[in-house]
Amino acid sequence: MKIPAAFVGLMCGVLGCSYTARAQSPSAPPESTAPATSAAQAPAPAPAPAPAPAPASPPVWSLGSLDFSGYLDVYYSYNANRPSNAANGQINDLYNFNDKTDQFSLSAAKFTINHDPDPIGAHVDILFGRTNALIHSATEKTTNDYIEQAYISAKPNKVHGAELDFGQFVTSAGAEVIEAKDNWNYSRSLLFAFAIPYYHFGLRTSVPVTKTWTAGAQLVNGWNNVVDNNGGVTIGLTSLVTKPKYGWALNYYTGPENTDTQKGYRNLFDTTVTLTPTAKLSAYLNYDYGQNRASAETGGATTSLHWQGVAVAARDQVTGKSALAARYEYYTDQGFETGLAQNVQEFTATYEYKWLAGLLARAEFRRDWSDQPFFHKGNSSLVDAQTTATVALIAFFGPKR
Repeated sequence: MKIPAAFVGLMCGVLGCSYTARAQSPSAPPESTAPATSAAQAPAPAPAPAPAPAPASPPVWSLGSLDFSGYLDVYYSYNANRPSNAANGQINDLYNFNDKTDQFSLSAAKFTINHDPDPIGAHVDILFGRTNALIHSATEKTTNDYIEQAYISAKPNKVHGAELDFGQFVTSAGAEVIEAKDNWNYSRSLLFAFAIPYYHFGLRTSVPVTKTWTAGAQLVNGWNNVVDNNGGVTIGLTSLVTKPKYGWALNYYTGPENTDTQKGYRNLFDTTVTLTPTAKLSAYLNYDYGQNRASAETGGATTSLHWQGVAVAARDQVTGKSALAARYEYYTDQGFETGLAQNVQEFTATYEYKWLAGLLARAEFRRDWSDQPFFHKGNSSLVDAQTTATVALIAFFGPKR
């Protein structure tokens, strides 16, 4: 019984095997094994070499107009202070997302569905793991804890390049993002963890003013929430300049962020300059300044607490598969973000190796130190410094890897 070639090709496509279709032709008659009867008879030509197998097709992570992507981020962290579970939950102080220490841990598992606006689109990020638990605060349960982003997009045909998004989306502030694979270092900076929000819910726009400058405005409920707790709104203004050798991002957020009152605003000024002098060498400078005013209506005296910091980082693509990155930060807080008035510094060195497309390994050393005894050691001690080492493995898939 002959099986149609189309059916075999379909089954191989489903099962992931390699299949090359060939046109059928009549079988050649068998060669004679009788001896030649004439010395002048020419020998039979040698058979043609078999064609090389067709290269395997790359995986397709799309279905119609929908693109699918995701990643899995796991790690092991060691803390020289050996903080106990009773002391602080066995975490690296001042970390986020990869804060669990002296154990194997799942930082994040994410699945994304995206449809680019044409003119209407949509984007959904479903997130699990420690990252999901930390971007949603203990009191913010309105996103059901598993949504990083979920928004509808529109690109009007008559307004070339302009885009309008409505829903939940990550903040425009900061030099880093939630996904570790898209950052130079594995651990997030102090500025990312304690100076800026993670996400907002509301409206945002972006308009290309020139070929190199894009401006935008946002009208959102506040910081890291879907349902507002004071009836006010936060306004965001964004600006991004992109040049061949440098980029400059500038963001400003302002609005009431105190519970049950619209008096007392929270302000954030964020700017990042990115340099790319060569194809292999990159660097950035990030500065953040934040202020939260609380009026007497919130249950106490009128206060105005500040935090600010600067981060400097560089990355060198040593080979096609390996890279080195380093980061230094100085961060000062009057107690609003970290819970203690202190000046903190940190240095991080990261080695990255790409095993193959879609698989990334990182090894990292980090040292944090403060002018106050802030870091947990053992069961009950507090010291002024913390040294950690982390090894991480990130697997990711999608149309663009």
